[in-house]
Amino acid sequence: MNTRNAIVELLRAGYSDKAIERQLHVSRRRARELRAELGLPNHKPGMQAAASPEDLFWRRTIPTIDGHLLWPGYDPAQAPSVRHGGRRHSAHRIAFGLAHTRQPVGKVRGGCEVAGCVHPRHVEDQQMRDSYRAIFGRAA
Repeated sequence: MNTRNAIVELLRAGYSDKAIERQLHVSRRRARELRAELGLPNHKPGMQAAASPEDLFWRRTIPTIDGHLLWPGYDPAQAPSVRHGGRRHSAHRIAFGLAHTRQPVGKVRGGCEVAGCVHPRHVEDQQMRDSYRAIFGRAA
């Protein structure tokens, strides 16, 4: 791939002129000229708006080395959530939707013993808890 094509690819991916300069070792002026030639708007600094509640979920969670996904500032008295599109979305329900093809039934809670874990494979809904209770005969 030649330099021009590489710059164009990064411009279309939303990179700033400065980021292109650092990554490809070209001048900002060259990136700026190609941006103008392609009719692309100037890069807006700062965080890009989240495309979906799932995008916000992945941005906020913190992976651990032992396979959990922690919610920062977790408070057991308040369910973790994100605000997107004027609505509040439960982090547990988002996680459940990422791991399962069906909608959750009842309240979705963390299924592992780690406080604040919202890993998609570690959350469970009421239907799953009822199944565990039926199989193992214990409170889930």
